[in-house]
Amino acid sequence: MPTSNTPHDISQITDYLYISSWPEGEHFDEIVSSGIRLILSMHWWKPSKELDRPPLRLLWLPTVDFPLTPMPLNTLRMGVEAALPVIKSGGGVLAHCRAGVHRGVAMGACVLIGMGYRADDAMLLIKEKRPAADPDTWCIRNRIRKFETYWQGFQE
Repeated sequence: MPTSNTPHDISQITDYLYISSWPEGEHFDEIVSSGIRLILSMHWWKPSKELDRPPLRLLWLPTVDFPLTPMPLNTLRMGVEAALPVIKSGGGVLAHCRAGVHRGVAMGACVLIGMGYRADDAMLLIKEKRPAADPDTWCIRNRIRKFETYWQGFQE
């Protein structure tokens, strides 16, 4: 992805959750100063190695944004399971995709579900805090709701 010299497009959803568009290595200091300690990358392009150095950890979960290829529930679970210990230790988590509209939003909603939110409440909060977010696209909304059921069954 091309490099930009503008501030990074980060939306703070809660004290511990952020959603953004594609971050560049040049955004490292901005990201770290926000308290973020884990980046969940939902884009199929591998992010900059500059974003995977202490105190940041980068978890690349390559997914495509295409209705006929839904995000695997196991991939979403891996992101949530990586995020929960970071959150519990007081660190922030950044979920991103290319534009911060679909896949990053879905991952963010799943992290909120992992923290005890209901799917519809998570989507509503994300839309309120990140106007660009579009969890109402049918394939994204359905995946978030399906993850809620999956997560509940996984936790039992």
